[in-house]
Amino acid sequence: MTVKRSASGRRSIELEVEVPGTPEEVWQAIATGPGISAWFFPAEVDERLGGRIVWHMEPGVDAPGTVTAWEPPRRLGIEEPPDWRPGAAALATEWTIEPRAGGTCVVRLVHSLFADTGDWDDELEGIEANWPCFFGILQLYLKHFRGQPAAIIRVTGTASGTARDAWTALLDALGLAGAAEGQSWRTPSDGAPPLSGAVERIVEGTSPHALLRLDHPLPGIAAPTVYTMDDQVMT
Repeated sequence: MTVKRSASGRRSIELEVEVPGTPEEVWQAIATGPGISAWFFPAEVDERLGGRIVWHMEPGVDAPGTVTAWEPPRRLGIEEPPDWRPGAAALATEWTIEPRAGGTCVVRLVHSLFADTGDWDDELEGIEANWPCFFGILQLYLKHFRGQPAAIIRVTGTASGTARDAWTALLDALGLAGAAEGQSWRTPSDGAPPLSGAVERIVEGTSPHALLRLDHPLPGIAAPTVYTMDDQVMT
């Protein structure tokens, strides 16, 4: 992970992912309220230049922004005000969509802000570390559920010990310890939610997560993960 720095004080991170779908289908998923709400966070979008976007991060916590570029189906720009984190500068986000042969598109994402020091580099790197999980959900959504509305249920909790300890415990609790990609899966009967489907991906490392395509109780995607927020391990 690398934060790019310019002489102007601009600091940025850039990521990309290849996803199935036409530019119009991908645009619907990343630039409209129903689309964003199907794989990221519940959101409302005033679909125009200068329009307002609001992500509902959790009950009582909203993240507002302003649409700074609206060029469907190729480019979307958003600016979040400085209060997205205490003491932060405004955060600019740019999405671009490039079609590829074979019915796929490359989605590029750039987050940037202006700062005189490197105090916010860790924050940008933390944002960057979270995107692989969300990009994986976006890929599965566009492959299996493209254009369908969805409801998101998030269950979070704190964990003691290290992130590695929490990840191992989470895999055990969900019956995913030793699971292989592509295999059928169901949660154990002793206290875990009754879920079943297929293992799409298990990612280790600094931002561990699993991606599961559900067939019970309803078709959908589950993404158990472990992360650290303000020195607290979360699941």
